[in-house]
Amino acid sequence: MRSRYYLCATTALALSVSSAFAQSAVAPQSKSHRHTQTHKSAAPKEDGPSMMGSTSPTDEARSETVRVQGSRRSSPGAGLMVHEDAAKSRSTVTQDFISKQTPGVNPMQLIAMLPGVNTTSVDPLGLNGGNMTMRGLNASQIGFTLEGFPINDIGNYAVYPQEIVDSENLRSINVEQGSADLDSPHISASGGAVNMYLLDPKDHFGGHLDGTYGSYNSRRIFGRMDTGKIGNTNLKGYVSFSAAHEDSWRGPGSQRKLHGETKWVNEWGQGNRISLAIVGNQSNSTLFPSMSLANWKKYGVNYTYTGKWNPSSPSTNYYKLHQNPFTNIYASAPSTFTLTDHLTLTETPYFWYGNGNGGGAYSESLSSQQYGAQTLSASIGQYNSSNTKSLLVYNPSNTQTYRPGAVTKLALHTGANRLMIGYWFEYSKQLQTSPYSLVNMATGTPLDVYGGGTNMVLSNGVTAEYRDTLTQTRIHTLFIDDSLSLLNNHLTLEAGLKYAMVARQGHNFLPDTSTGPYINGSWNEPLPAASIRYKLNNEIQLFASGTTNFRIPMNTALYDAGTYTSGSGYSTKANTNMKPEISISEEAGIRYQGALFNGTLSYFHYNFTNRLYSETVVQSNGAYYSTSVNGGSSHADGVDFEIGTRPILYHLRPYISAEYIDARTDSNVAAGGSTNDYVHSKGKFAPQTAKVQVAFNLDYDDGAFFSGFGLKYVGKQYATFNNDTSIPGYVTMDVHAGYRFRNYGVLKNPVLKLNIQNITNNHYLGFVNGTASNGKATTGVFGSAIAAGSTTYYVASPFFVGGSASVDF
Repeated sequence: MRSRYYLCATTALALSVSSAFAQSAVAPQSKSHRHTQTHKSAAPKEDGPSMMGSTSPTDEARSETVRVQGSRRSSPGAGLMVHEDAAKSRSTVTQDFISKQTPGVNPMQLIAMLPGVNTTSVDPLGLNGGNMTMRGLNASQIGFTLEGFPINDIGNYAVYPQEIVDSENLRSINVEQGSADLDSPHISASGGAVNMYLLDPKDHFGGHLDGTYGSYNSRRIFGRMDTGKIGNTNLKGYVSFSAAHEDSWRGPGSQRKLHGETKWVNEWGQGNRISLAIVGNQSNSTLFPSMSLANWKKYGVNYTYTGKWNPSSPSTNYYKLHQNPFTNIYASAPSTFTLTDHLTLTETPYFWYGNGNGGGAYSESLSSQQYGAQTLSASIGQYNSSNTKSLLVYNPSNTQTYRPGAVTKLALHTGANRLMIGYWFEYSKQLQTSPYSLVNMATGTPLDVYGGGTNMVLSNGVTAEYRDTLTQTRIHTLFIDDSLSLLNNHLTLEAGLKYAMVARQGHNFLPDTSTGPYINGSWNEPLPAASIRYKLNNEIQLFASGTTNFRIPMNTALYDAGTYTSGSGYSTKANTNMKPEISISEEAGIRYQGALFNGTLSYFHYNFTNRLYSETVVQSNGAYYSTSVNGGSSHADGVDFEIGTRPILYHLRPYISAEYIDARTDSNVAAGGSTNDYVHSKGKFAPQTAKVQVAFNLDYDDGAFFSGFGLKYVGKQYATFNNDTSIPGYVTMDVHAGYRFRNYGVLKNPVLKLNIQNITNNHYLGFVNGTASNGKATTGVFGSAIAAGSTTYYVASPFFVGGSASVDF
C-alpha cells in the first residue's frame, strides 16, 4: 500500500513540475528523429514518446515512419524488434516476421518468441484457441486490443485468439509486458497488454491471394481486395475473406472457420483521419479435452473424445456433443482530428458482439429435476417422466454479449509539454444460459449446437437451466497524463492518473440462490503512473517506470449456478464480497538501438494484492462446489532481455530473447477441500510460471530466397500453490523456407513457402489449465489432513508441415 501512495505523490509532483518547466521553456523543442519523415497518418503534434496514451491505432502510426523506412528485410531481429522510445518494456512483431509464418496462425502464436511470453496452441493453425502467460500472469490478466478496442471477454476476461484477426491483415503486434497504457480500455489488465493493429488500405487498386495445404488435411484460402483511392477523394478501403479447415490431430472431429475483415480510411489536411474497421468471424471446432496427469501418463495423446456413436448405448463422450460454435462481430472507428495547431482530438468508438458456447452432454432424469429447493418432473419433446426415466441431452454453456463503448482523448501540445485528458465509457449486456436440448439419437448430433429448439421444461412450466444470468456492466474511466521533454528531448518525464469507476448489475434467474435474484457490485480505483526516460545519445536510452493496474472480480463470482443439492445449495457458489485484484509494477532498463543491432535489458518487480483465482471445494458429504476466492498477495522479481541484428554475414538476422523470473506466493492459500485449513504455500513458487524462458530465431533473406529457424525453451511450471505437482520444461523448434519469384504480367510478388512446426514432434503438456491449492495429500497449517486436489492441463500441438502459395495483383 505504501507503494501506491508513493506513486500518487510522484504523479502529483511530476504533473506540477512539468507544467512549470513548460511555462518557462524559451522555445518549442524540436521533434524526435522518428518524426522527421513524412507519414500521411501521422499526427503532427506529438512531442516525444509516451507510455500512457498510445493504444489507439493513430498513436501507433506515429512511430511507423521508422518501421517502414528502407527495405523491410533490413529491420532488426527479422521483424521481432522496432525502434522503441517508451519508458517501459515493450516488444513488437511486424509484417517482416508475420509474413513468413504459417498463414492464418493466431496472434498468440505470432508473439511466442518475445521476452516473457509463454504461449501454447492446442492445434497447429490455432483454430481451436490458445493459452498464454506473460511474466507468469495468465491471459485473463492481460488486456488485448485490436484497432484500439478491447478483445477480452467482459465477464471472465478470457481471450479467444482464433476469432480476432487474419494474420495477412496485421501490421504489427506490440506487447507491453508490465503495464497497459492509461488509455487502454480494460478492467482486467493487471499484468500488461497486447495491442494489435491492422494494415492500412493501399493507395492503388490491387489485391492479395494465398492458399495453404498441410498436415491433418489442413487447408485455407485468403483473399483481399484494395479499392485504392476512390475518385478524387482520399477515401480508400479493402475487403478480405478467409476460410480454413483442419482435422483434429487428437481424436475425431475438425476445426472450421470463416472470417471476413474490412477497413476504410479517409485522411485530409494535416493529421486528420477517420477510419472504420469491421471484423466478422464464424467458427465451429471440436473441443480437445484437457487432462489430468494420471490420464496423461496412462493415455498420452490418445486421451480424446470417442468417434463412434452407438444409438443403443449413447455416450456423453461422443465428439459431436463437445463442439465450440461461436459468432463474433467487432467494429471500431479510431479517428484523429487536428482542432488547432496545439490541440488534437482522438476518438475511438467501438461495438463488440459475440454469441456462442462450449458444448457438453449429460444423462438426465426426467422424473427428478431440481428447481432450486424443489424436486420436479420434466419433459422434452416426446419424452417425459412417464415414458422415459433417463435421457441423454445436450447442455451447452451459452454466452451472448452486446458491448458498445468509446475512448475519447484530447491532447494539448505546448512546446516541450504535452497534456492529455481522456474518458472511456462502456455499457455491456451479457446473457449467459445453459438449457437442455434434444440430441438426434440416430446420429448423436445436437439438433441445435446453440442449444435452441426443443428444450427441457419443468412441470411448473419453466425451462430448465444449468445457469441463467444477465450481467450489465457500466464503465466510466477518466485519465490524465502530462509529458515533458527537456534537454533537447534527451530527458522525458511523464506522469498520469487513471480513475476507474465500474458498476455491475446482475440478475440470476435461478431460484433459491444464496444472494437473491439481484446483485449489485461497484468498484472505484485510482491508478497512478509515472516514468522517466533519458537518452545518453542517439543509440542508448535509460528508462524507469512505476504503474498501478487492477482487475475486478469475474462476473461468475456474482452468481450461484449448477446442480442444486439439498443442504448445500448450488455446485457453483457466489462470492460477492471479493475485492479487486491490484498490481503495482516497477521497471528499469537500458535500451541500445544502433546501426547494426537493437537490444534491451530490463529489470522488473511487481506486487499483487487480492490475487483472484477459482477453487473447487469438496464438502464432508461428498458434494462439491466451485467458487472465486482471494488468494492473498504475491510478488515477483525478474529480468527480461532481447537482442536482434540487422543483416550481418550472408544476410543473416539472429534474434534472442530470454527471461528469468522469481515469482512467489506471499500467503497461505485456502485448501480446496471440506476443511477450513490452508496449505503451506507462503514463499512457494507461483504456479503457471516458468522460471526461465529462452527463444532464438535465425532469419536468412537475400531478397529472393528466405528461410528461418526458431527455437523456444520453457522451464518447469508448477500446477499447485503447494508446489507438489508440476509439468516439466520443454523445447520446440520450427523452420520455414520460401522463394519470391519475379513479377509475371499482372501477377506481382508470387511466393512459394514451406512451414514446419514442432519439427521433432515433441508431445508435451504445454499449459496448466486448472490450478489447485495442492496436488497431493498434505497436512494443513492448522494440522488438518487435506486430500489431493485436482489439476488439469492442455496438450500442445504436434508436428505440422504446410505449404502455401501467394500472389499480389
